[in-house]
Amino acid sequence: MPQSITQMKSININSNAKVNIGLKILNKRSDGYHNISTVFQEIDLFDSITISKSDGPLKFSSNVEWLQNDQNNLCVIAYNYIKNLYKIGGANIVLKKNISRGSGLGSGSSNAAATMKGLREIYNLEVADSELIKIGSKIGADVPFFINGSTQVGEGIGEKLTSIRSSMDAQYLIVTPDIPIDTKWAYSQYKNNLDNCSSPTKFSDSFRGKTINLDTLKFFENDFESVVFPTYPEIGAIKNKLIALGAKFASLSGSGSTVYGIFDDDANIDKAFSHFFPRHKTFIAHPV
Repeated sequence: MPQSITQMKSININSNAKVNIGLKILNKRSDGYHNISTVFQEIDLFDSITISKSDGPLKFSSNVEWLQNDQNNLCVIAYNYIKNLYKIGGANIVLKKNISRGSGLGSGSSNAAATMKGLREIYNLEVADSELIKIGSKIGADVPFFINGSTQVGEGIGEKLTSIRSSMDAQYLIVTPDIPIDTKWAYSQYKNNLDNCSSPTKFSDSFRGKTINLDTLKFFENDFESVVFPTYPEIGAIKNKLIALGAKFASLSGSGSTVYGIFDDDANIDKAFSHFFPRHKTFIAHPV
């Protein structure tokens, strides 16, 4: 018999990644962040998180050395917010990382969102998604998206979200070179005419139908490419090769370093996978 929520002591969660389909960088705000316009797409590439109740303090472990039980860890930050706001007990968090850091796939933000949702479940907290989104916006700009995931337009710093009810009959080839990109660096290098930021690109216009026409994606651009590709030409070369191998659309995700291609032909994506793997971390993923 399955456990009821009130009896739940442990939960396993797939902490999915995202890609950005188009990303426009707008004006810099007084708080140091930049306003953006983007489409977030959740994909079924994931880290795995197990969260268990405990009577003692928080314990965190993972399969990577660069994540510790400290305030540089978004899982720990998320736990502390929930603990302080809702007076919960301890927890053991075990994280298996599959997604590289500095890859533009939002895995740290996804881990934080999954931690909050997992704690809500095992402690049976009556906390609405809207409250988790508010908390998430204090943790990181991409965290609010991962509370509900799927396909959403992101504006503001990414926390102003509008769901899109469209589907894409395609697969994603995710290619992550071993080059972590620091998002703060990427923003600092981006030069923008702030006088032209009042009317952001309406990416949502291409997502109005039930099924997205892949040909319309050619109008989508990621402004970070103008920073990342000249500095790391090998990342730009991945995009060009994806297009040459049959991708209907290819782009940097976030500030990189991941480049993804969207394919509507199984033979082409298999051929592209064989080209990039194992030289780069390469995955075939699907929109969620």
